Amino acid sequence: MAKRRSSLGFLGMFGRSGDLRQLDDALRKADLHPALVPEGVKLTIVNLMKDHWPEEPPPQAYQSVAQLCGYCVAGPETFERANGREHTLEAERRIEAALEAGDSLDAQIVLLTLHAKLINAEVVERFGLRAE
Repeated sequence: MAKRRSSLGFLGMFGRSGDLRQLDDALRKADLHPALVPEGVKLTIVNLMKDHWPEEPPPQAYQSVAQLCGYCVAGPETFERANGREHTLEAERRIEAALEAGDSLDAQIVLLTLHAKLINAEVVERFGLRAE
């Protein structure tokens, strides 16, 4: 079976692939406008998801990834105002677990936002993040 491919579209003639549209929708629901996340970062995210779920990511996976990405980009205060205390605590717990695990999907998402220089400075400081 051939692996599905993600597509950004081309000159408005070819549409974006479904996985990128799902990620964009999930980012909006997490109160992070998709235009604030470069297309290359979004392509990397959907490819990381494909690696994690070789068949097909479950629909709720997009929202989970978008929540973590939204926390990293927006920072704790802005994220909490938009998403509530419960989602903020969950994102923070996931980052702590990712730091302990070292190599997980969540760790890869956090590292991606760090390397892409999208991550909020307060998140970097709070969790002692650094790229080596």
